[in-house]
Amino acid sequence: MLASGNLRRSRPPCIAVVGAAACGPEVARLAEAVGRALAEAGATVVTGGRGGVMEAACRGAHKLGGTTVGILPGADRQEANPYLTVALPTGLGIARNALVVRAADAVIAIAGGFGTLSEVAMALKEGIPVVGLRTWEATTPEGLSLPIHRASSSQEAVELALRLATSG
Repeated sequence: MLASGNLRRSRPPCIAVVGAAACGPEVARLAEAVGRALAEAGATVVTGGRGGVMEAACRGAHKLGGTTVGILPGADRQEANPYLTVALPTGLGIARNALVVRAADAVIAIAGGFGTLSEVAMALKEGIPVVGLRTWEATTPEGLSLPIHRASSSQEAVELALRLATSG
């Protein structure tokens, strides 16, 4: 039997891609490129399983035969986007955001609203690295910037997330 540390290293990294459930075409193109690059690298793409950034990232990975996991807020698999390999209905509503984050070795946040901000905050609280691509910029009450690794392109975001996911 393999030790849990060895077992973890033998599996592909799980990278969560988080962002708004509705987005414009430019953000969708970024998310799709992130999904493609993650699939090319052999990573598993984890999302909230619905539309917008989540669907675009899954579409990009799906086009290359990548594995995509959607952790759905509702209890019905029918709400899943069509590019998921695995759709997991939770019935937890937005509380499922915690599951998306905990399933990840690193998080890539693309644009997004308050749900995305909650996922970024949960990841940082849990020590899971976050890569930001056109997403939130925030400071603590003491004026310190949140420790989000900034990327300026989809390829840079993926390379950084993969490096951070495998370094811990």
